[in-house]
Amino acid sequence: MRSRVSDLLLGLAPSATLAVDAKAKALKAAGEPVIGYGAGEPDFPTPPHIVEAAAAACLDPKNHKYTPTAGLPELREAIVAKTKRDSGLEIAPNQVLVTNGGKHAVATTFMTVLNPGDEVLIPAPYWTTYPEAVYLAGGVPVPVMTSEANGFRVTVDELEAARTEKTKLLVFVSPSNPSGAVVAPDEVAAIGRWAAAHDIWVMTDEIYEHLVYGDAKHVSMPVVAPELGDRWIVVNGVAKTYAMTGWRIGWMIGAPDVMDAAVNYQSQTTSNIANVSQRAAVAALTGDLSAVAEMRAAFDRRRQKMVAMLNAIDGVTCAMPEGAFYAYPNVTGLLGRSLGGRVSTSSSELAANLLETIKIAVVPGEAFGTPGFFRLSYALGDDDLVEGLERLAKFVAQG
Repeated sequence: MRSRVSDLLLGLAPSATLAVDAKAKALKAAGEPVIGYGAGEPDFPTPPHIVEAAAAACLDPKNHKYTPTAGLPELREAIVAKTKRDSGLEIAPNQVLVTNGGKHAVATTFMTVLNPGDEVLIPAPYWTTYPEAVYLAGGVPVPVMTSEANGFRVTVDELEAARTEKTKLLVFVSPSNPSGAVVAPDEVAAIGRWAAAHDIWVMTDEIYEHLVYGDAKHVSMPVVAPELGDRWIVVNGVAKTYAMTGWRIGWMIGAPDVMDAAVNYQSQTTSNIANVSQRAAVAALTGDLSAVAEMRAAFDRRRQKMVAMLNAIDGVTCAMPEGAFYAYPNVTGLLGRSLGGRVSTSSSELAANLLETIKIAVVPGEAFGTPGFFRLSYALGDDDLVEGLERLAKFVAQG
């Protein structure tokens, strides 16, 4: 019997991170004492001045109507100013498209520049959406395995080994989801020069640009590697920096001809993005960064606590993440052992075991292209963070 669903969507994998988060929330709603480490979502409320701007926008009739597909002029101007302030990249408003969150910017980027059969290099571990969005655009995702010993920072040699004549684009992310790796500025520049030398486009995802810790430094590849010319697209958004995941405002930045095509595509798919959310984003980007600094300080404290507790568990090792808000421990030392009366042979099986037995939700490394690891978000309350890891430590100790 022929499927009622298209072959294209039958071949699409669901979001593992959203699936874990949804299952954890469903169990919690049913009264289970679940602690979720799955979602990449700050536990802080959106700062008050942003919410107030949205409330005022609701009362203004001009926000009840269609607005330009590319975004409100005020928001595009704010993105121009914010981009120069935060990364030194100078752009014009006609190089900005406001999208329905960062994920939409990623998908639109691939739809805009890829042709069927184009290969896209995606360093692993990678965010689960990248290969699926490439697939939907007709491209071919090519995972590039990085080294745990090198902190999962992709190197020019690793990229060169994966390059073929069909390579069209590189996905570059620093700070990284899920590993928290931050690539040093000189290495970012070297990767940019490599891409330029082979006429490879770069999509650089800068959604975690403000969430770096210690001596780590975020730099924008188009700034440190001017050799790229205009063969780059920057994607970003307000979700992580301003605790605005539910407001759904992202953007993509690129050359005017590329952005014209992206705007045309969006005009036939979503039209304009919700005006109230855009007004809120203007307030976020034009306000000060004091609330961001407070959240970053909390994340910094939590990452150190999480990593210390993970490394104290027999069979678990975890490097200190330098950015974002995830730890990415190696749990291969727990595989093949009897835990809670079960023996797990994969990180996926182990994650299912932990959710069922001790009620903690983690995302297994299979979702990110690197089996044998877990991704745990430390963007949750301090008490829950500690309690969940204490459950894990006790579970492992009891065998």
